[in-house]
Amino acid sequence: MPAAPKPEILAAFEAAKGFMPLGEGLALYEAAVEAGRLGLPLLEVGTYCGRSTILLAAAAREAGVTAITVDHHRGSEEQQPGWEYHDPSTVDPEIGRMDTLPTFRRTLHQAGLEDQVVAIVGRSPQIAAFWQTPLGFVFIDGGHTDEHANGDYEGWAPHVAEGGLLVIHDVFPDPADEFTGQAPYRVYLRALESGAFTEISVNDSLRVLRRTGAGI
Repeated sequence: MPAAPKPEILAAFEAAKGFMPLGEGLALYEAAVEAGRLGLPLLEVGTYCGRSTILLAAAAREAGVTAITVDHHRGSEEQQPGWEYHDPSTVDPEIGRMDTLPTFRRTLHQAGLEDQVVAIVGRSPQIAAFWQTPLGFVFIDGGHTDEHANGDYEGWAPHVAEGGLLVIHDVFPDPADEFTGQAPYRVYLRALESGAFTEISVNDSLRVLRRTGAGI
């Protein structure tokens, strides 16, 4: 039987602001539970308002490890004013810029998961540049440009431990999805072509790969 979140965790996930569909969320949770058995932290790049973080935190609690989430909380390209995924309620009225950190903190508090999560506020490449801890799980769900997707991969994939999992979201092979999913798709192909990662599951736009070799 696949690992499944408790009903209250699933309810918190479905109530949280965000974009991940239920089926992908269940696949993410199952992968995080498996990776948690390595006894290493689980890390997510791209927090937004904490919808997927709920699942990682619940999996981390089951495993007795820590979930880490990395985001500057100013929103990615497609979440800015005038774009399809913009939510005006995430804009700080005082400075006129997006700030999803308060919503994220409320989301974790309401789910009872604050103690399982370390939230790092900053830009992914800057944080990855000084990161040294091995990770059992890396979930790439940040910016959707080639610059950002490749930066996240190059910064964090080297820290995935042997047997650990690399999970990539918004993998869309169709060129019609150039803005929303082609950069993650190219990173996914790069990971496979590296020989360092082997695909173990596909659920819609979510790809789960296991480290089976050295490098990236």
